[in-house]
Amino acid sequence: MSPVLAAVFQVALLVAVLAAVHVPLGDYMAKVFTDTRHLRAERVIYRLGGVGADADQRWPVYARSVLAFSFVSVLMLYALMRLQAHLPLALGLPAVGPDGAWNTAVSFVTNTNWQWYSGESTMGHLVQMTGLAVQNFVSAAVGIAVAIALVRGFTRHRTDRLGNFWVDLVRGTVRILLPIAFVAAVLLVIGGAVQNFAGPQEITTLDGAAQSIVGGPIASQEAIKDLGTNGGGFFNANSSHPFENPNAWTNLLEIFLLLVIPFSLPRTFGRMVGDRRQGLAIVAVMASIWTAAVGVITWAEMRGFGTVPQAAGAAMEGKEVRFGEAASALFAASTTGTSTGSVNSFHDSFTALGGGVTLLNMMLGEVAPGGVGAGLYGMLVLAVLTVFLAGLMVGRTPQYLGKKIGRREITFVALYVLTMPTLLLVGAAITAGTPALVEASVQDPGAHGLSEILYAYASATNNNGSAFAGFGAGTPYQNTALGLGMLFGRFVPIILVLALAGSLARQQPATVGVGTLPTHGPVFVGLLVFVVLVVAGLTFFPALALAPIAEALL
Repeated sequence: MSPVLAAVFQVALLVAVLAAVHVPLGDYMAKVFTDTRHLRAERVIYRLGGVGADADQRWPVYARSVLAFSFVSVLMLYALMRLQAHLPLALGLPAVGPDGAWNTAVSFVTNTNWQWYSGESTMGHLVQMTGLAVQNFVSAAVGIAVAIALVRGFTRHRTDRLGNFWVDLVRGTVRILLPIAFVAAVLLVIGGAVQNFAGPQEITTLDGAAQSIVGGPIASQEAIKDLGTNGGGFFNANSSHPFENPNAWTNLLEIFLLLVIPFSLPRTFGRMVGDRRQGLAIVAVMASIWTAAVGVITWAEMRGFGTVPQAAGAAMEGKEVRFGEAASALFAASTTGTSTGSVNSFHDSFTALGGGVTLLNMMLGEVAPGGVGAGLYGMLVLAVLTVFLAGLMVGRTPQYLGKKIGRREITFVALYVLTMPTLLLVGAAITAGTPALVEASVQDPGAHGLSEILYAYASATNNNGSAFAGFGAGTPYQNTALGLGMLFGRFVPIILVLALAGSLARQQPATVGVGTLPTHGPVFVGLLVFVVLVVAGLTFFPALALAPIAEALL
């Protein structure tokens, strides 16, 4: 089979499997969050936490619950890393430094999983297993909970209640993430991924050198790393390491895990609002942008633009030879289209065009299909913006799903849209404009160096976690600054989404007339794609022109 046919086949197979689970998984998740019964295990958790499971929360209370849970999670994870030297299964590793522990604690709690460190030489098994892996579950569940709260804002009327955060958190973890992650971990073990508690083992390489190899509970962490769109690898090499990703079919399984919940949540949305066509419209927008990104990155990497790839006959620098250009491009498009950060190749070594598309994927707000929960609520916010702009063009009060989009609602939307670009561009500008920071963190002072800076802050503020590896992030300044970018990039949008949900829930249903824009047809899908691309294009085009575009033209 030719490389092109192989590339087409793997994408077609992936799409077919995602399509097969879209309806059953989406319907199941809708049932999970509309079920009036609590499982016995859930009732035990509620009693231990003192949670009134049947009490609905107003949006400020829901938001405070999210922030309180996340604040406590940061403190506990920070303490675990600072005390690592005194814990069992530490493998003799020392405590993590203050700025590094801060950055990592914030990173995993915000579903970013940015790693300034090499996992196998910095974190012991206990920290990896009870600290990082646990946050992989609950940070993903927080994203799902916020998305469901926004959906309730569209479905409820004349109320200020959005549900119960603690119930949504527990159900998302117990009924969705845990069962799927368990099955995925078993499949990864069958495929050859490592799952043990082994310490460092000294081996002799083929050339006679000594090398220390670490085992650990890898498959279980790998499963939720991808399923929860987290991304933090057990090893520094992440999913290019054979212990995490042994072969071609586990590679495709991991890409499937990245995409399965984000692409299924629009079905959940359609079921909960009582119109499945609305969910189909949202998933069509996500799929269109994701497909375009996969196509462009694959073409750029297989074409091998640039002097060195042309001379070598392939753009294989930084890519795992087991997977090649096409599988690496598919993984890269999927991991930056979601808020994952898991990688099976080094994006820093991609061609300027291919790497530029991975950067653009994050700058779009990671809505194609986006992170677990975050992709859906991000796309719904842009859908609200789309109907508002369409309403202005025809001179009618905009409506979306029977809710009027007035000054209050569009204010929340505008602040949401502006938050990430502000954090990204200000953070990147400070580093790029400070010679000492450039010298400490950037290997290439030219256009590619600017790409590395933009990529780092795009990754942090979009809660992605991948990086252009040439960027030196493990300095006190970058650990602190990127940690702040992750923190504000996660929770400011969440607060605005919950405020929007509360505002929508208080409304009474609006009358749908002949002038109301249908939000389930191809016209709306095209408008929404246009808004997604233009919002990012107008905001980031000058920066992109100075970095990946300039590099591609050199």
